[in-house]
Amino acid sequence: MTVKQMEKSIEEIWDLFRETDRRMKETDRRMKETDRKIAEATKAVADLGGKWGRFVEGLVVPAVENLFKEWGIELDKVFPRVKARRNGDKMEIDVLAINGEYAMLIEVKSTLGVDDVKEHLEKLKSFKAFFPEYQDRKVLGAVAGIVIEAGADRFAYKNGLFVIGQTGETVKVLNDRKFKPREW
Repeated sequence: MTVKQMEKSIEEIWDLFRETDRRMKETDRRMKETDRKIAEATKAVADLGGKWGRFVEGLVVPAVENLFKEWGIELDKVFPRVKARRNGDKMEIDVLAINGEYAMLIEVKSTLGVDDVKEHLEKLKSFKAFFPEYQDRKVLGAVAGIVIEAGADRFAYKNGLFVIGQTGETVKVLNDRKFKPREW
């Protein structure tokens, strides 16, 4: 190989390095753009999920007073999104409905799963610690969902919770007449 050929080969190698560097910079720019678009889409989905949850609450809240009448429970006050803090911990209840005898805690999800039911059972256990003003009330629980994952309704039922689901344009209690609600 002559010196001239060698110089040409080295120049071709440098051209390849420059082209590779240019392509890598372009790939990096595209990846950053993709990351930005993914972040935007993730935020949009999260916002939609929150709005969907509010929509479900919008179905449940107005129906609460009538939902439990056939069970002999007439709830006369309904509070959406109730929050409390105690010793640095916090509790949020999607819907709290009360009367002189009962406090009904309702967990509302667009898609209700077994884990949601388990979390709600934990809230029910510690409710009176966060809301001592209801010490004299019998505490009952309910879970509501537009989509109810397989087994979530059965798990809730077996743990003494009312199950609320969509029927047409409204919601109703899905439990059968043999159901006995658990008191906390």
